Amino acid sequence: MSSEPQIALIDQLNLEQIEQNLFRGYSEQLGTPRVFGGQVIGQALIAALRTVEHRHCHSLHGYFLRPGNPEGPIIYEVDRIRDGKSFTTRRVVAIQNGQAIFNMSCSFQVLEGGLSHQSDMPNVPRPSDLPSEQEAMAERIKDMPEPMREMMMRERPIELKRVEPIDFVNPQKRPPKQHTWFRARLPLGDDVAMHQCLLAYASDMGILSTATLPHGKSFMKGLMTASLDHAMWFHKPFRFDEWILFEQDSPAAGGARGFNRGAMYTEDGQLIASVAQEGLLREIEFS
Repeated sequence: MSSEPQIALIDQLNLEQIEQNLFRGYSEQLGTPRVFGGQVIGQALIAALRTVEHRHCHSLHGYFLRPGNPEGPIIYEVDRIRDGKSFTTRRVVAIQNGQAIFNMSCSFQVLEGGLSHQSDMPNVPRPSDLPSEQEAMAERIKDMPEPMREMMMRERPIELKRVEPIDFVNPQKRPPKQHTWFRARLPLGDDVAMHQCLLAYASDMGILSTATLPHGKSFMKGLMTASLDHAMWFHKPFRFDEWILFEQDSPAAGGARGFNRGAMYTEDGQLIASVAQEGLLREIEFS
């Protein structure tokens, strides 16, 4: 197992500060024409966190405005909206070639006690009982073009194990629910900000595909897909170098859009975060 993908991702999240409230980031090369949305979310959150002291993010809400170009840098401009006694608010705009590609508001809070309850973690197989993502995909992707096979089989910085594997080449209709275990491949330090930003990065991995499941379609079979907006709430402390279950469902789709929800649990059943995303699901004919 190589450490290079994870080191590269952490380097991408460690933005360069170029002026007060201005940061510059670069993109991972995935062999795709646009930047992965989770990268922009993670980098925007890091930019905001660089302007906040002694508080952790409890929620973020973002809109994807334009596709990002992975060949060029992205500038993150932070607006310090409010610094209160308990809460801090920031707005971040990601800019490329003079145009906004992503806009996010996020809120931070001092640690407080209070009322507590949560939903139960679903009863699914543990990660130790599941094959790796590469093992699960090996048979399904054999008919893909070689460049696509290489992209799908590359070693990722985030280790994934799907409870219900998806066949993107020959998708079958099934209920709009799925469960994925994920974690960083290698141990992380104790920087809470990095754990939060890596979880935010991972929260955009595959959630939009949940809305495609009842229709027997995928980004490779009859659909143009893209994230439109993304919201996330952090409920409890966690470590992203330990397994986290990402439970996902899609209660509705229509108007060329799919709505998806997610809940994230530690392996011992603690609900640590919730996610909501709407994405473009536009039917197209492949020539």
